[in-house]
Amino acid sequence: MLKAVIFDLDGVITDTAAFHFIAWQKLGNKLGINITEAFNEELKGVDRTESLRRILALGNQETAFSEIEKEALATEKNDFYVSLIQEITPADILPGIAELLADLKKHSIKIGLASASKNAPAILTNLGLADAFDTIVDPSTLKKGKPDPEIFLQACKQLAIDPAEAIGVEDAYSGVQAINEAKMYAIGVGDAKTLQAADYVVPTTRELTYEKISTLWQAHTSKN
Repeated sequence: MLKAVIFDLDGVITDTAAFHFIAWQKLGNKLGINITEAFNEELKGVDRTESLRRILALGNQETAFSEIEKEALATEKNDFYVSLIQEITPADILPGIAELLADLKKHSIKIGLASASKNAPAILTNLGLADAFDTIVDPSTLKKGKPDPEIFLQACKQLAIDPAEAIGVEDAYSGVQAINEAKMYAIGVGDAKTLQAADYVVPTTRELTYEKISTLWQAHTSKN
């Protein structure tokens, strides 16, 4: 029996990737590092500290800053990002997601959030979805980020369910890896080739309906 659906935030509930890109690009310009849209794709689903490490590596500046200076750079990026996401409103919820959350709630299926973003609670509030989630994992309490399964396992623990009773929804390769490692059923949103490790992929959130999820779960459980 399906007991929970656990969602990533960026690219699944709303699309804040553009805001992250603008903020990282601003920091990159300050450091003389050119951050392209293609490189920004590699930062999807990756936490702030690891994203900064990859950016500094891109510019051959990994040893140019102390840990305190790196922390200050990450904070600078985040402060700018936070100022950008103040513009988010319920109109920025991705297509079909509000209806899906309502249907899951109606069928007594628990809803969790497993996002690497420390700003997730504020974003959900701006979207008007804060009350839709039964639990939100605090990424600052975790030892490892995606593709490690810790964040999804913690979400299951907070919901008091077994991972085998849950579906994970992700738009990033590292996120799908994390779901798989957690032994959950993985649904990818986006490019089928990039997300081929998922159990099922929908091109956009519009196709992510309660009926689709129910059908996929029934087919999954009948095989196991």
